[in-house]
Amino acid sequence: MMPTIDVSGLLPADSDSALLVGRVWEPALGGPTLCLLRGGELLDLSPVAATMSELLESEDLAGALTSAGDLRSIASLEDALAGSQANTATETRLHLLAPCDLQAVKAAGVTFVASMLERVIEEQARGDAGKAEAIRKDMTAIIGDDLSKIEPGSPGAARIKEVLLEKGAWSQYLEVGIGPDAEVFTKGQPLSSMGFGAQVGLHPGSTWNNPEPEVVLAVNSRGEIVGATLGNDVNLRDFEGRSALLLGKAKDNNASCSIGPFLRIFDRGFTMDDVRDLDLSMTIEGTDNYRLEAVSSMSKISRDPAGIVEQTIGAHHQYPDGFMLFLGTMFAPTDDRDNPGEGFTHKVGDRVTIATPKLGALMNHVNRSDQLPPWRFGTGELMRNLAKRGLLSS
Repeated sequence: MMPTIDVSGLLPADSDSALLVGRVWEPALGGPTLCLLRGGELLDLSPVAATMSELLESEDLAGALTSAGDLRSIASLEDALAGSQANTATETRLHLLAPCDLQAVKAAGVTFVASMLERVIEEQARGDAGKAEAIRKDMTAIIGDDLSKIEPGSPGAARIKEVLLEKGAWSQYLEVGIGPDAEVFTKGQPLSSMGFGAQVGLHPGSTWNNPEPEVVLAVNSRGEIVGATLGNDVNLRDFEGRSALLLGKAKDNNASCSIGPFLRIFDRGFTMDDVRDLDLSMTIEGTDNYRLEAVSSMSKISRDPAGIVEQTIGAHHQYPDGFMLFLGTMFAPTDDRDNPGEGFTHKVGDRVTIATPKLGALMNHVNRSDQLPPWRFGTGELMRNLAKRGLLSS
């Protein structure tokens, strides 16, 4: 068993002044409770809102949280963290949950040049990790670093497309990487995301996969970006590499998405400009003493986060319960873990920690999706639980 995470790095560096909200499972109530972190205590936000989706609809969200009065103490953060990393049945222990509930879980792909190149390689390799290195060299010789300076959808991007088409090197991933339309897909269903400390799942048929450290935006039904958190968009390179039409199977599996630990609400001390400047660190630690460290910088994203939100919600598509939006990753796992030329792939037991000083740290362990507890607490169960607790109003 690996040691638990250092709690000092879990919270934002300025956590004393940050507005941090989340969800915690209360065994005595048989369900989740919204919480506000204040002074090391998780405080019950049920008097303010029954669900996170409802809370984020508040007209003055930061004001509502700042002025929240006498709230019940659910537990100390220390107790919640201990329960979040315990190896016991989830229904019987208090633990942190993903800080979202009824929201759709969406993800933007191919928003960084480095990951765009890797998607092209996956496509060309048809899911065969052994072919990746040779294809990477060929594609780099054609593309070089020019794409990093291209604005998606611009005349310059159109000219690059013409050149690549002539060379027979155009790809559907380049289309969404530098074309006018962003790739936005459904990562998982409402309530399916895992929280801090939980295990994340890999499809048992996958042999080439990796974590994807990302910033996740919280957007309400009006299209307003109200906060941000961290996420791991677990990725199956072999499935999607065989065919882009396998995206759903590659992305949406039992426990294949984690979000947390808390949602940081925008206020005077934390804004979208802070999100645009975030640097994410990621550490993978294996039970075989393997260790990988990487850094992703939001400053290198090719599409502005607000622009991706605008492509997701509008007159063409509404989200009455809001949505969580993964912004994509620049993490390109090319270092060999086992066989030369195959790059990185997960092993059961890996611990993945994604961190940034403004949002804290999200930690999860890796297992197979079919070895993890089946997902049973869906929207219907949530509504029944909230009704039983008298938290639903007409």
